[in-house]
Amino acid sequence: RHARRSAPPTPLESTIIVKCTPAVKHQIYMDYNATTPLEPEVIQAISEALQDAWGNPSSNYIAGAKAKATINQSRENVARMVGGKAEDIIFTSGGTEANNMVLHTAVEHFRRSSRAAGQREGHRNGSGGLPHIITSNVEHDSVKLVAEHLQKEGKADVTYVPVSKMTARVEVEDVIAALRPNTCLVSIMLANNETGVIMPIPEISQRIKCLNKQQERLRVLLHTDAAQALGKIRVDACELGVDYLTVVGHKFYGPRVGALFVNGPGTRTPLYPMLFGGGQERNFRPGTENTAMIAGLGKVCFLLRMRAVFNNKIRFNSHYPGSDILPNTCNVSILGPSLQGWRVLSNCRKLLASVGAACHSDSGNRPSHILLSCGVPSEVAAGALRLSVGRATTKADVDAVVEDLRETVRQLEEMD
Repeated sequence: RHARRSAPPTPLESTIIVKCTPAVKHQIYMDYNATTPLEPEVIQAISEALQDAWGNPSSNYIAGAKAKATINQSRENVARMVGGKAEDIIFTSGGTEANNMVLHTAVEHFRRSSRAAGQREGHRNGSGGLPHIITSNVEHDSVKLVAEHLQKEGKADVTYVPVSKMTARVEVEDVIAALRPNTCLVSIMLANNETGVIMPIPEISQRIKCLNKQQERLRVLLHTDAAQALGKIRVDACELGVDYLTVVGHKFYGPRVGALFVNGPGTRTPLYPMLFGGGQERNFRPGTENTAMIAGLGKVCFLLRMRAVFNNKIRFNSHYPGSDILPNTCNVSILGPSLQGWRVLSNCRKLLASVGAACHSDSGNRPSHILLSCGVPSEVAAGALRLSVGRATTKADVDAVVEDLRETVRQLEEMD
């Protein structure tokens, strides 16, 4: 058979090809569940960490101390974002590692608990045999494939609860019905990455907590992978009632690094390392910390928390692509018809700040000409607050100011 020679396209075909081939500049990105671009503030935080916090966080010299302080601040920011405490946060390389750590911990905890129970004469907890894990049939591969591996290797039994074909959710009763005396973990994602359906985690948690009160049975641990939910809906680990919650930075405009929330790691909730080494992350996840990426994750968590507090009514007026800003300066507008900057400040109980330069205070309540010159719309500039911190400003001060502003905004909106 002779190879066919490809004839050049006709003029009509050429026109169709050109019209059907989108130009790059007109392409629109709509794959944010896969990954998101970095916020400009996050890029700046990463760059600053690479320049100023390059030292080993375990070292005592200045660069090392700076790196450790950066990591500690980021840990606080991540914890506040998910409603936990700083000691509840373990930094990981990403969501895959965090999810693997949870399933590894559940199996190891079952093994140790069963061994301890067998050594206590007359104790019956019905937890013999293999550990049993419950998950759904729509989980991310970083849960699904780990569960399949444990099952294949004879290390665990796994039940894959199917989602409802009517609601696309995991039904609470189906999860509870799947529980066995040897169930050690229930792992259900908070929101599905393909359908966007939110799973009933609080309801599952309430039922499991009731069962865990029975002294004769092994404690069932609850994990949720919140990768797709963070940055899109409110996520509070305490409200959800989970023992573990997975955080993935690149799903909400942060870097490709992750964290695992553990409700009291090693005390209230078991956590066992998969790696062994230098003892970083309190021995739960050893390895020299990736300071710059952790700094970026902490920054995006701080921004997310700020926006959550003010219900997306906030606009940062200091952020311009390609421009660095002073680390102590934040010009921000809280959007709303009754939220002019001067009015907000005059009603704050704690915050002492200004709407612009003190030497321009005779301009009355008019929007800052500087902001207008920088392209900030007049209605946004009218609500601007200039916040600048100094050497004496603490993290507690910043938290108090955020709460003061939140309460002031609430009162002003109620008045109108």
